[in-house]
Amino acid sequence: MSSEPLLLGAVALVGLLLVIAIGLIARQSREAAEVRARSAEAERYMADLVRTQSEMTGRMQTMAEIFGSRTSDLARLVNDRLDSQGQRLGQAMQDSSKMTTDSLSKLQERLAVIDRAQSNITQLSQDVVSLQAILANKQTRGAFGQGRMESIIADGLAPNAFQFQATLSNGRRPDALVFMPNGAPALVIDAKFPLESWQRLGVAETTEDARAASTSFRSDMAIHVKTIAENYLIPGETADTAFLFVPSESIFADLHERFEDVVQKGLKSRVVIVSPAILMLSIQVVQALLRDVRMREEAHKIQKEVRELLADMTRLDERVHKLQTHFTQASNDIGDIMTSSGKVTRRGERIASMEFDDTPPPAQLAGE
Repeated sequence: MSSEPLLLGAVALVGLLLVIAIGLIARQSREAAEVRARSAEAERYMADLVRTQSEMTGRMQTMAEIFGSRTSDLARLVNDRLDSQGQRLGQAMQDSSKMTTDSLSKLQERLAVIDRAQSNITQLSQDVVSLQAILANKQTRGAFGQGRMESIIADGLAPNAFQFQATLSNGRRPDALVFMPNGAPALVIDAKFPLESWQRLGVAETTEDARAASTSFRSDMAIHVKTIAENYLIPGETADTAFLFVPSESIFADLHERFEDVVQKGLKSRVVIVSPAILMLSIQVVQALLRDVRMREEAHKIQKEVRELLADMTRLDERVHKLQTHFTQASNDIGDIMTSSGKVTRRGERIASMEFDDTPPPAQLAGE
C-alpha cells in the first residue's frame, strides 16, 4: 500500500514533465515560425530593393543615352552654324577683296589714260606750226576743235557720263553734255570758237587793221557768248555755267593776255573759256566726283554687309550663351541624379551587409 502513493507521485511527475516538454516544444515551434516569417519578409524586402536598384540603373542608362544623343545633336548643330557663318564671312571678305582689286585696277587704267592724255597735250603744245596749218581750213578747223574736245571727254569719263550732240528741252543741240553726279544738272560744253576773227588779228599789217580785227573779234565773242547763255543755260536741266572750248593752249594764253575784257564778260554771262588743259582738269574733277560717288555706294554696301555680319555674330553669341546655360543646367541635373544614385547604392550596400541569425531578441529572453 505504501508503494502506491509513490507510484502515483511518479506518474504525476512524469505527466508534469511531459506537459512542460510539450509547452517548450510548442514555444520553440512558434519562435521558429516567427523567425522564418521574418526571414521571408527580409528576403522580400531585399528583392524589392534589388528590383528598385535595377530599375534605377536602367533609367540612369536611358537618361545617359538621351543626354548623349542630345549633346551630339547640339554639338552638330553648333558646328553647322559655325561652318555656315564662317563660309558667309569668308565669301564676304572674298567679295570685298575682289571689289577692291577691281577698283584699283580701274584706277590704274584711268591714271594710264591721264598720263597718255598729258603726253598728247605736251606734244600738241609743241607743234604750234602744224596746228596753224590745220586751222587754215574752216571745215577742218571746226572738226579739229570738236575732235579735240570729244577726245578729252571720252578719254576721261565713262561712256554713260557724257553725250555728244544731245538735244535739250528747247530743241538746241550743244556739242557735249557732261552728266554730273548726285543728279546735278549737266554741264554744257561748246567747241565753236570764232577762229576766223582770231586769225584776222594775226594777219593784220597796220594798226587800223589790227584795231578793226580786235573790234570784230570782241563782237563775235560777245555774240557767241550770248548765244551760249541763251540757248544752253536752262535752269534745272543744265548747270549754271557753260564751257567754251578753245582748241589751242597758245590761243588761250594770248586771249587772256590781250582780251581780258572778253574773258570777264564771258564770266559775267556764266560762260567760261577753257583750253584743252583746263578742260582735262575739269574732266578729271568730274571723274573724281563720279569715282567718289561710286566708292560711297560700294562703301554703303560693305557697311550693310558688315552690319548684317555683326547682327549674325550677335545672334550666334546669344545662342552660344543659351547653349552654355543648357549645358550647365544639364550638368547640374546629372550631378543631382548621380548624388541620388549614390545614396540609393549606399543604402542597398548597407542593407546587403546586414546579418540575420536565430538568436531571439533580448525582450523575448527576458520574458522567459
